[in-house]
Amino acid sequence: MIDALALRAEHAGLDASAPPQQADIDGWLIRLSPGKAKRSRCINALRQGSLPLDELLARCQRAYDAAGLPLAVRVTPWSQPADLDALLAAKGWGVFDAADVMVLDALAPAPSPISLQALDAGAYASIVGTLRGSSATAIAAHAERIANAPVTYQGFALNDAGGALLACGQMVVDGDIVGLYDIFSAVPRQGHGERLCQALLALAHTQGARQAYLQVGSDNAVAQRLYARMGFVFAYRYHYRSPEKQLV
Repeated sequence: MIDALALRAEHAGLDASAPPQQADIDGWLIRLSPGKAKRSRCINALRQGSLPLDELLARCQRAYDAAGLPLAVRVTPWSQPADLDALLAAKGWGVFDAADVMVLDALAPAPSPISLQALDAGAYASIVGTLRGSSATAIAAHAERIANAPVTYQGFALNDAGGALLACGQMVVDGDIVGLYDIFSAVPRQGHGERLCQALLALAHTQGARQAYLQVGSDNAVAQRLYARMGFVFAYRYHYRSPEKQLV
């Protein structure tokens, strides 16, 4: 049985990643943000509707073509129909960007070990976009999404004594659960990312969070070990399916 906290993390993650540009097509949630994050420009197959799969995919394809975006379906343990992954694989759709969702079941109170600089949506999107090498369009879309999300994003920078960036990250407190997003170290392998995460979790606890989740690339063993040291455990994996040869 899929753990209840895993499902809670999935629902919270859907809320946190909601862009202004989204719609429902026969039970499938389609997202059409021009940003870099695939979770904000993909299909989430939340429910099985009444349309045949091919017709449903054709309708979705038209929507993504109109938006100038590649068609991609985010496949999770809860995707509908239940055999969706196999059906798309049979059509020759490739697999892209597998990610692991990790959860922390009990968030303990702790003083923040460091001081963080709070950033508004535009400033945060600009910093993380620069680290990612994002286009101006993607940075603007990121700022738009986090500024208008149904739950409040809080972005922060960890700076050194001279004001130089060491790491940055965001958190989204949704009731009693907090999600950590876009954790980046500007100076890798110096422990700054872990210090930032510990500070975010401490702050989230003061805002009512008692559990936590995050998403990390399935092939990112370094980050997975970092989060495991902090008490996070594997909850579930998702990936994207697309008819495109590449999905960037």
